[in-house]
This record gives sequence, C-alpha cells and structure tokens, in this order.
Amino acid sequence: MRKKHIPMRTCVGCRSSKPKRDLIRVVRDPQGTVALDLTGKRSGRGVYVCPDEACLEKAVKGRQLERSLQTKVDEGVLTELKKVLHEQDI
Repeated sequence: MRKKHIPMRTCVGCRSSKPKRDLIRVVRDPQGTVALDLTGKRSGRGVYVCPDEACLEKAVKGRQLERSLQTKVDEGVLTELKKVLHEQDI
C-alpha cells in the first residue's frame, strides 16, 4: 500500500519544515489585504507560521511576514493571530 502524501511547509519564524495542517496560514489576497486563512484554501500569496507565540514574535520582529507577503501587515491581523494561538493552547 502507498503512503499518503503529506504536504510540508516552512515556518517563516523558525524556518523549520512541518506538515501543512500543523501551521497557521496568513494570506495576502489579490486585492492586497492581509488576513488569516484557517482553511488553507484562500487564493493569494500565503505564508505559514508555527502555532507558537515565540515563533510568531520572531517572524514579526525580523519582518519575515512583511517580506514574504511583500506588503505591510496590520496590527489587527497580528492581534487576531495571537488570539488564535491562545485559543489553540486551551
């Protein structure tokens, strides 16, 4: 029997490769707005972050999110991302 293919993605904070389902996707849609993509199916440029607050802080501090998305990331998106991280911890 064949093994099922597991898509791997790289976190922009820690640069480690993990299964796509274990990461949180942030997407810039064709109109240029940045938002969270919890389904992983929205169209646009996407980057992935580990569900770890230290990893998120590293990505924000080093501006990896902005560099990868090629646009400015609003504070509202970052607070929403932190809120999702806290909900997953519970």
